[in-house]
Amino acid sequence: MATRALSDRERVDWLRLSRTPRIGPVTFAQLVARFGTATNALDALPDLSAKAGRKQPLVAPSRSQMEDEIAATANYGAAILASCEPDYPALLAQVNPPPPVLTVLGRKDLFEQPALAIVGARNASAAGRKIARDMAAELGKAGYVIVSGLARGVDGEAHAASVETGTVAVLGGGVDHIYPPQHDRLYAALAADGAIISESPFGHRATAKDFPRRNRLITGLALGTIVVEAAERSGSLISARTANEQGREVMAVPGSPLDPRAAGTNRLIQQGAALVQTSQDALEIIDGLGQMQLNMPPMPDFQTEPDDDVPPEQIDRVRDALSFSPTPLDEIARAAEVGPARCAAILMELELLGEATTLAGGLAVLALPEEA
Repeated sequence: MATRALSDRERVDWLRLSRTPRIGPVTFAQLVARFGTATNALDALPDLSAKAGRKQPLVAPSRSQMEDEIAATANYGAAILASCEPDYPALLAQVNPPPPVLTVLGRKDLFEQPALAIVGARNASAAGRKIARDMAAELGKAGYVIVSGLARGVDGEAHAASVETGTVAVLGGGVDHIYPPQHDRLYAALAADGAIISESPFGHRATAKDFPRRNRLITGLALGTIVVEAAERSGSLISARTANEQGREVMAVPGSPLDPRAAGTNRLIQQGAALVQTSQDALEIIDGLGQMQLNMPPMPDFQTEPDDDVPPEQIDRVRDALSFSPTPLDEIARAAEVGPARCAAILMELELLGEATTLAGGLAVLALPEEA
């Protein structure tokens, strides 16, 4: 996607398309690639909905709704960034594909510096909290911005220790939603001297489904992610998996096998995550990477013109190739015996219909039934 500034009208249409139900980051990228602009894609939505066989067409939010969101965001002191704009975080822009819009409160200049993420347990031990504080402070002094999720435990300790050197908090809700509430003072410090960002609309209150998306932002902003403490089933392990999918370094602090809060980190090390015990260990690993090389699967070359002659049997074969397990697009295309570009176009139509969900990293799954 070419980097360019947006006019006020283009920004509203970019936001309208990104906030349209059933249009996630992958479908958004496909629509802009196919139709050239968000405005053109919005104009094409009724025909695309009809072609996909939807009983009710997809309806984008109105211009006035998005203008109200932009105004409310600005009145709060924050700004909305589109993924094509020059001040969008450069490393996040390389994620495949990037979130179409971000709301940013605080210092956008922090996105120009290298960053490392530190995540871990909400019910972290005293030792885990100290490790998070020490690492964040020392990595900050070494020139790295610290990224985390403002949660209790490890996240809060990492932010508090790096306010002076630079820290970015990623929220599941809107940037105006202080969560957890007891971090109100930390939130204020970050708004003044750090940065707070979110993919959610201004005013949105976070729900469980928002946190995997938040984790994707945390790891996408960073060269690597350090997991300090994590149980076998935790959001921090989701962050580690997301970092790996994004081609970023995954590091983990080992812990006692008697502590369930170390079970996840120890498992990550068994699976190939780099073992780190100090900030120096992390610095040596990151410095050894040299120039950042991302290993995410490339996005397919989307068709630039709508194809009105897709045989129904091809659509059926792509639909049959899907499952509830994320599957790479090239594997779906191979099973359906269609080309990658045609497969991407069919998946977009299935997503608009509500039958498929395309995911970051060139993956797709069957969609859960839409709520009535």
